[in-house]
Amino acid sequence: MADQVNATRVLGDVVLWLLQIVLAVYFVYSGFSLFGDDFVKKFDEIGFGQWLRYLTGVLEVAGAIGLLIRPLCGLAALGLALVMVGATGTELFLLENGDATLPAILLVLTALVAFFRRDTIAALLARLRS
Repeated sequence: MADQVNATRVLGDVVLWLLQIVLAVYFVYSGFSLFGDDFVKKFDEIGFGQWLRYLTGVLEVAGAIGLLIRPLCGLAALGLALVMVGATGTELFLLENGDATLPAILLVLTALVAFFRRDTIAALLARLRS
């Protein structure tokens, strides 16, 4: 029975790492694409200035890297989930023809990773307190 529980735990960890890798690849792609000219119009429409485009790109790339580092993966997923809260809200409320589907899906996936990697967040906070 213990072997079955252990095997399930290992399988879950493997699936979670695969999800983290897929999310990291996507966020590196997305983050670097924000540095190009493709999103200038969109961020003009948002109305907060182009600095937000660069900040979002940096946060996405940093979060992607963090997803691949065991002690940081939970915190990185939480940070990316917060970025996706902003992206979803922006698509819903600030853009005339916004589509919140992709950021909402990414929000759910990053929130799931943050939840299942909450032990790494707790360990990091404990380390910072000591």
